[in-house]
Amino acid sequence: MPSTAAPVVSALSSPMRTYALRLAPGQDLRQQLQAFAQAQQIKAATIVTGVGSLTSVRLRLANQPGPTEYKGHFEVVSLVGTLSINGSHLHLAVADSTGRTIGGHLLDGNLVYTTMELVVGVLEELDFRRETDPVSTYQELVVYPAERKTKKARPAKAPEL
Repeated sequence: MPSTAAPVVSALSSPMRTYALRLAPGQDLRQQLQAFAQAQQIKAATIVTGVGSLTSVRLRLANQPGPTEYKGHFEVVSLVGTLSINGSHLHLAVADSTGRTIGGHLLDGNLVYTTMELVVGVLEELDFRRETDPVSTYQELVVYPAERKTKKARPAKAPEL
């Protein structure tokens, strides 16, 4: 049966540099990720893995206009998405003490309970940007090649006399 899916518009490749981070109790997961991206001036990254626990979960669930909040003790079972100073798109899934799992768009307000262990992969040759998609009308991911950094030429050293 032939596929009716639209073809991939473009696919760019990049080597990946990884960072390992650990968040402490009380820290806000999304805010800390954004602060890390800002401090490192990250233009394109992905969450390689994220595990830990939260006492407060705040998500935007599928097709809902606003946040849904949960209080208690939750295990992070998945954290995925793209991270950039130009706009991030992160999804979180958590399980409660009965194993019930819920997931959605990560918002501010997800507070670490005991720890949050993260590995972030930075794609140094890419630049993630959010642009309005004409079909969905949402700010969607557009991937660009990163601008090449040029080394500054060192001034010639004066000869010693």
